[in-house]
Amino acid sequence: MNLLRIENLSLAIHGAEILKQVSLSIAPGQIVAVTGESGSGKSMTALAVMQLMPNGTRTDGSIHLDGQEVLNLPETEMCALRGASIGMVFQEPMTALNPVKTIGDQVMETILIHKAMPRAQAEARVQEVLSRVGLPPNRFPLSRYPHELSGGQRQRVVIAMAIALRPRLLIADEPTTALDVTTQAQILDLLKGLVREYDMGLLMITHDLAVVADMADQIVVMRRGEVVESGATDHLLKNMQHPYTRMLFDASNHQVALPEMQEQTPLLEVTDVVRDYRLPRTGLFTKPAHMRAVDTVSFTLNRGERLGLVGESGCGKSTLTRAILGLEEVQSGEIRLDGAPVFSGHKPNLDVRRKMQVVFQDPYGSFNPRHRVARLITEPFHLLETPPTGSERQDRIAEMLRAVGLSTDDAGKYIHEFSGGQRQRIAIARALIIRPELILFDEAVSALDVSVRAQILDLLAELCAAYDLTYLFISHDLSVVRTITDRVMVMQAGKIVEQGETEDVFANPRHPYTRELISAAPQLPEIGRKIA
Repeated sequence: MNLLRIENLSLAIHGAEILKQVSLSIAPGQIVAVTGESGSGKSMTALAVMQLMPNGTRTDGSIHLDGQEVLNLPETEMCALRGASIGMVFQEPMTALNPVKTIGDQVMETILIHKAMPRAQAEARVQEVLSRVGLPPNRFPLSRYPHELSGGQRQRVVIAMAIALRPRLLIADEPTTALDVTTQAQILDLLKGLVREYDMGLLMITHDLAVVADMADQIVVMRRGEVVESGATDHLLKNMQHPYTRMLFDASNHQVALPEMQEQTPLLEVTDVVRDYRLPRTGLFTKPAHMRAVDTVSFTLNRGERLGLVGESGCGKSTLTRAILGLEEVQSGEIRLDGAPVFSGHKPNLDVRRKMQVVFQDPYGSFNPRHRVARLITEPFHLLETPPTGSERQDRIAEMLRAVGLSTDDAGKYIHEFSGGQRQRIAIARALIIRPELILFDEAVSALDVSVRAQILDLLAELCAAYDLTYLFISHDLSVVRTITDRVMVMQAGKIVEQGETEDVFANPRHPYTRELISAAPQLPEIGRKIA
């Protein structure tokens, strides 16, 4: 008997059709992955199961949970099902968690709301559940707050909240998108273990086939609100019938051809850099301790070279990036760009700073939504002593928009009028407009769909050929770093533990930590590669 059965589900919001005749089923102990690009209807299908649709929604079809129709249940009855029979793990744990409540209280909240047991028993259940997800109370007290945990640990708390009452169905909406590869592997193993242990059904929503290729029993491929292909995972990957499925597969394995480097002269020189952070005092008369975020890091980035930096969250990547940009002063060591120090005394050297630009992970968050694109991409002009004006300014805007594959008419639009991939193109245009000598890409493609990610990587290769870019590419996605860099550095606990030619490091990793990262990265099976 099916635990969840969705039949011919259609959904419209204020007349706009979102889902069209969607059908799928999940049995107890089964993992079903729903994959597709943003806007394909994956999350809306999950929200329909939870009955969390926005106002103005009209639905047709049926959704049965253990034989019970839930599509038209009153809200009071759905409240009894949510948390008890259906649990949901959201993509962004920091948004899903309450920052002013302890993790113990937040996991206990589900138990107390459903009045499943007295508070004393509920606290014992919370300790048991947190231990099950890898957060034992002896190491992670129930009194901790979300900001005191890492991204992977916060995601474990969200999972603990979802399984506190051992629901029959668990829905996981992109639970690993923003996590580094080792944490991602741990979360996926945790979810698989919970399915086996509790015999629950798991509806896994993801845009990346590689994440679920060796995890899901069934794969459902959605596009524009419709199911275009579905079947057993092994069979579907061996016999992809729909062009869209093959496109998703090819995009997951996308390779770009970088142009050859033209010269080998040093541009960025980092020598024995150390950056410490002061920790809170543990007692009234004790001296404050220090945490070493960057530990004696040295490397050279040559002009025209594309260098990758990989490592888990908390390894020091972001701290090192801020130091290179002159946003954080280091305790010792030196950072030079084209022979000039990034810091002059205790202040950043503005003559050096104007030669560097950065592309952030979230393009929407890095733009002012009240300004038009023309103003947004010319923001770096304030770094120039004589910024271009008049027709020269307009020509520079038009050139940059064309260079990143956008129309010159886009200069008059607002940032909310663009898709995620287009916004990242605008972010790249902003970084390029003053012709910097060095660009830092900070997780610039990690939040994008696989097809959009492939387009942005192709764009970077084209810009390398047109503008001879030099960049430091920081990412937790090893497959992206492998295709878009000439050389790669691996960072662990503030130290560079391995560096070398990219393909050599990936093919012959020497450090145990590098081998651990590579083995944890999700990969599509060889059978699919041959067909693709």
